[in-house]
Amino acid sequence: MAALRKVTTCLRLLRSSAPVLFSIRKPAVHKAVKWTSIVYTGVASLTVGGGLCAVPFKQVENLSHDSLIKRAASLVTDSSSTFLSQTSLALVDAITEYSKAVHTLIALQKRYLQSLEKLSPAEEDTIWQVIIGQRSQVSLDRQDECKRFESTWVSAVRLCETAAEAAYISGAEHAAITVRSNIQVAQSQVEVAQKLSLDSDKKLAETKVMEVERMMQYVASSQNNIEEEEVPEAYLRED
Repeated sequence: MAALRKVTTCLRLLRSSAPVLFSIRKPAVHKAVKWTSIVYTGVASLTVGGGLCAVPFKQVENLSHDSLIKRAASLVTDSSSTFLSQTSLALVDAITEYSKAVHTLIALQKRYLQSLEKLSPAEEDTIWQVIIGQRSQVSLDRQDECKRFESTWVSAVRLCETAAEAAYISGAEHAAITVRSNIQVAQSQVEVAQKLSLDSDKKLAETKVMEVERMMQYVASSQNNIEEEEVPEAYLRED
């Protein structure tokens, strides 16, 4: 019991002395060391956390600025290539849908011209409404979509070119070569799609010319029929 009382007394003494012990000033040398450690820790954390490259804290001392810049350049080229790939896919799909819409319009116009003299006024009006709707889809919806994605795609190509140049200057040659290769692939894919679009536009122009010629023939034929109907039968008889 006596030993237990002694232990209890010592604990009470320590508790009562704790505020006094913590209030005692430490030597200036220790304080300077403490603040110096805090400053260095903050700078290292800011350097790692504020950059694009997630470098573990233990490896900061082992990585030079050149190494960190190369890693950052590689990340930039990777993200730029992803942006280029996505915009290329969107542009190719838009051009493909535009070409499909043009071919549908061409088929409608040819069908209309082939059955021009066989249609009733109501049927002709119905077909014309369908043709007008398809023309609106081609010239407004699909064409505007192509222009919008093409503008974004051009920006993506420029971004990749800038990223490739920055990577090469920083010493990340492999990343620069990769992104330049991606640019060439994207340009090749878009060129193929644009060629199909130009062929569709050419066929549409030819169809329009054919439409104008066919309509002129139809109007001339209609006028001849009207004139023949208006001529009195007496003038057609032989003397």
